Amino acid sequence: MRLVSALLGLCLMSAPRSGLRPARPPRGSKNLGAALLFLVSGLAAAEPHTILLLRHAEKAAEPAADPGLSEAGQQRAQQLAEALRHAGVQHILVTKWRRTRDTAAPLAQHLGLPVQVLDARDIEGSAARLMALNGTVLVVGHSNTVTPLLAALGGPRLPWLCETSFSPLFVWRREPGAAPTVLRLRYGAGDAPTPAASTASAASAASADCL
Repeated sequence: MRLVSALLGLCLMSAPRSGLRPARPPRGSKNLGAALLFLVSGLAAAEPHTILLLRHAEKAAEPAADPGLSEAGQQRAQQLAEALRHAGVQHILVTKWRRTRDTAAPLAQHLGLPVQVLDARDIEGSAARLMALNGTVLVVGHSNTVTPLLAALGGPRLPWLCETSFSPLFVWRREPGAAPTVLRLRYGAGDAPTPAASTASAASAASADCL
């Protein structure tokens, strides 16, 4: 399986900044050994339906109404293309906002794939549309749409992504006849830390409110 093989290779090596790497496990998440087991277990199975979900890269400050990517965001978009160029992506979906299109553009250009548009406001409808596709699908969304869409696909219910979180990449996979399984990875440059809260209690609340 191309996707599993590509992810496995990227996880096993000392990952460059442009590659995929397992996220630092939050409470209740898979550790690295479990993550690798998750990938290896698919090698002998039938091709699963796979959906890759991530947030757009860092956005520019202007224009305020519909900004594109900042310089850091453009670099991350290239890192995404490098990380997924051999992952067997067959469909690329974004929202109507430019920052999602710009994030997907380098990979779409490399693969020669059209970019389709999802309605970010219609989570259930977007999930149904994704489930109707075959093969490996990349979805570029927003901090407040990635995890709700993951939940609508039968995955875990997770907090929204933090405003400073751009590296998480969720791999949703469903083997024929089985329940979906989700792996959380990271790609590209590391994220900036979330702004420090003024009190310990506020810091605890902030860490529980976003990923």
